Amino acid sequence: MVAGCAFQPRLISSLLGDCRFFQSASIDDLPRLFQYTGGRNHVSMLTSKTFSGLTNLLFNKRTIEELPNSKRKRLRPGKVSPRRLVPAHIPRPPYVNSKKPPGIASGPEVHDKKGIECMRASGKLAAHVLQNAGILVKPGITTDEIDQAVHQMIIDNGAYPSPLGYGGFPKSVCTSVNECICHGIPDSRVLEDGDIVNIDVTVYLNGYHGDTSATYFVGDVDEEARNLVKVTKECLDNAISICAPGVEFNKIGKTIHDRADKHHYGVVQQFVGHGVGRVFHSEPVILHYRNNGRGRMVLNQTFTIEPMLTIGSINPIMWDDNWTVVSEDGSLSAQFEHTILITENGAETLTQC
Repeated sequence: MVAGCAFQPRLISSLLGDCRFFQSASIDDLPRLFQYTGGRNHVSMLTSKTFSGLTNLLFNKRTIEELPNSKRKRLRPGKVSPRRLVPAHIPRPPYVNSKKPPGIASGPEVHDKKGIECMRASGKLAAHVLQNAGILVKPGITTDEIDQAVHQMIIDNGAYPSPLGYGGFPKSVCTSVNECICHGIPDSRVLEDGDIVNIDVTVYLNGYHGDTSATYFVGDVDEEARNLVKVTKECLDNAISICAPGVEFNKIGKTIHDRADKHHYGVVQQFVGHGVGRVFHSEPVILHYRNNGRGRMVLNQTFTIEPMLTIGSINPIMWDDNWTVVSEDGSLSAQFEHTILITENGAETLTQC
């Protein structure tokens, strides 16, 4: 059981799952960027090799060290500590010991009464862990220290940190700093005054995943970053507010994109929300931008909404670690995520304290 917790005013995802896959690939091709292809009912996969040339071009010494018209330096990779251990008695998701590449499972996550209670429990734990991780955010702490704390909180509650071992991901949480759009690997880099950092927590408890993230301020953050984070949170909240049985999924993208446009922010298109529950990632694919996708929400269905907004370019660049994704021009990016349950009266946010 998880104790109740209060929402912190300080609070201002997108890996893939198992089972039946839309598209298979060799393990050497993972991880991949996930991109919706208009007019086709699936997510196309772009390997990191697509971006390797751009990575080498953009991340030379000069561009790493400096950003035009900014005191902020480009994000650089730090040292990654060894993989943390999980006690043997804690159940693992199937993909941890599988050599099969993860993918989006076909079919939605729709639950009976017992399944709903399990989803509520995993969602509460994820929310509790995220909130406590956010309290740790301050200048001088490393993202590896945040990972260590998140890992310990999750296993102390008898759960497994879902990202650990997912497609080779080496850590228990994603920490995405400044221009990192998503999938940042916790490392030895020290958070600096003025940074923003997204912490993405997923727990696997009693056979069900709960998935959530939030972007936090590190010390004294400038108005430009504060507004980006504020609007990104509003985009998520507005999108959740329109969810209900029978609502078309494309309304989510329109709601987010309309709000972002009012503030002249970009909406990242290559990374999506997804069904979540007994598997980490399943149908439906949740697009955060305007689209003509089909499909409607159904009662007792669970999925994530996780918009990523940028101040500048929405184009992603993947680092050589094959996970960390940053904005092409080094501009700031923010993200928020919740797991929601479709109810008779609308939507219940399962990952909210």
